[in-house]
Amino acid sequence: MGGLREVAAPFVVPGPSGVAIRSSLKGLTVQDATVLRQVGALLGSLASRDLQAAAGLDHDGEQWARRKRALTGQSSSRWAGSITKATHDQWALARRGQLAHIHSLQAGVETITHRLSQPIGAKGSQGAPGGYRSRREWFAKSRRLHVLQDRLEQVRADWEAGRVRVVRGGKKLLRNRHHLEAAGLTEAQWRLRWEAERWFLQADGESGKRYGNETIRITPGGEVSIKLPAALAGLANAPHGRYVLAGRVHFHHRAEQWADRIAVNRAVAYRIHYDTGRNRWYVTACWQNPPVRTVPLETARAGGLAGVDMNADHLAAWRLDEHGNPVGEPRRFDYRLTGSAQHRDAQVRHALIRLLHWTARHDLALAIEDLDFTADKTREKHGRRKRFRKLISGMPTARLRARLVSMAAELGVTVVAVDPAYTSRWGAQHWQKPLTTKARKTTRHDAAAVAIGRRALGCPIRRRTAPPPNDRSDRVGHRTVQAVSGSPGREGPRPRIPGPRTRSVPPGCGAKAGDQCAHNRSGHTAEHEPWHQDSLPLSL
Repeated sequence: MGGLREVAAPFVVPGPSGVAIRSSLKGLTVQDATVLRQVGALLGSLASRDLQAAAGLDHDGEQWARRKRALTGQSSSRWAGSITKATHDQWALARRGQLAHIHSLQAGVETITHRLSQPIGAKGSQGAPGGYRSRREWFAKSRRLHVLQDRLEQVRADWEAGRVRVVRGGKKLLRNRHHLEAAGLTEAQWRLRWEAERWFLQADGESGKRYGNETIRITPGGEVSIKLPAALAGLANAPHGRYVLAGRVHFHHRAEQWADRIAVNRAVAYRIHYDTGRNRWYVTACWQNPPVRTVPLETARAGGLAGVDMNADHLAAWRLDEHGNPVGEPRRFDYRLTGSAQHRDAQVRHALIRLLHWTARHDLALAIEDLDFTADKTREKHGRRKRFRKLISGMPTARLRARLVSMAAELGVTVVAVDPAYTSRWGAQHWQKPLTTKARKTTRHDAAAVAIGRRALGCPIRRRTAPPPNDRSDRVGHRTVQAVSGSPGREGPRPRIPGPRTRSVPPGCGAKAGDQCAHNRSGHTAEHEPWHQDSLPLSL
């Protein structure tokens, strides 16, 4: 159909599979902080050593057990299990990132190779780029092609050998060591943050154990106790090598769910970490939710839904009824992605909660785009469009999607994901102008929200073409969207409509409307016998 790609079917997004809540540890003494630092530093060094030992492709059960036995003597069996599991997850994440990097480099090499093969100044066709604009740009891109090919060879060699590049503590923080003034840190502040990020104080939950965790245990009253590693057993202040903190923790968000789990000794994982900027200790509790059966798609469409268009600075939403007609006025939920990471995250959460409250108030489902810009924000794909590359790179699509699904599940709002193909283009083409009035200026993003909602409802995005005037074709009421060139049956006649006719032929008689012979064309018989005029006599 004119080179358009196939649009995937909409689907209901499943709910979150896990829960994480966080609260601060208050009332800690100097001794408590010292013990936490020593335990975190010891386990962090063991985690670094285990990550180095996990290099390679040999990740079977025997290798995992061998690594765990090597760590058990210096910590404990449970601490060793948590460390090896965290190492495995970190290695797997690095491998996925490595594969994505290989695909990105391959796409760049293919794009440059294709454009270098085109004549300079050649225009591109739909779906394929043309040549470069000047000889200078052609030469610069030919040099960049060799750079990308060398990088691709190195990454492929690491992939085949099973080597991954992981920085415990974060690559960004590591690079800040050489740019302390730009980062606004002193050497002592950077050192403290670097050590805190490399500490390891997290324990996996154990179902059936007391309060759901034997290593880091939190009672219903908020008392926190830690099973000390074997090397630090002398610091224990409680039986069985445990250290009880003087501070208490009280969860406010989902506190009832957490209390219900530990009351029946269901597994809960804990992580203790130190925020150097606020000089506070925090505890994060995590557990898994049982799989929940999603709502059928037809049920989500029954009462209409709200289409949502995600943008770099706002969410554009419009309510649609079950027939796909826009209802009411468009809504806009702004957020600013500037400042610190905590501020940006708070802005996203505030915009999403306003959107969800508006949706729940009208008892609607949400329709969103299944966006993924990992393959569409490359330098080689968009070339000089630096502003557009910066725009799509700054859009927090993954964070918005994860937070939206999690928050919607709490409010009982169903989320339907649709294919993002052509929603902005067709929305602006078919809906922006008809929905614009003197009192309402419809934006391109508002029209895209209508297109997203109609696709989630199973309705076509394109609007019906206005029928012709009376007595010109079909008496106002038959014509819909015109077929494009290449559509099968485009030149065929319309189906015959039964009923009385103004012609002399009674209804139900004559040739069918689908018969080309009924049009009295050259070489075809008509609906009745043709009338021929006799030749005029030459004389009386």
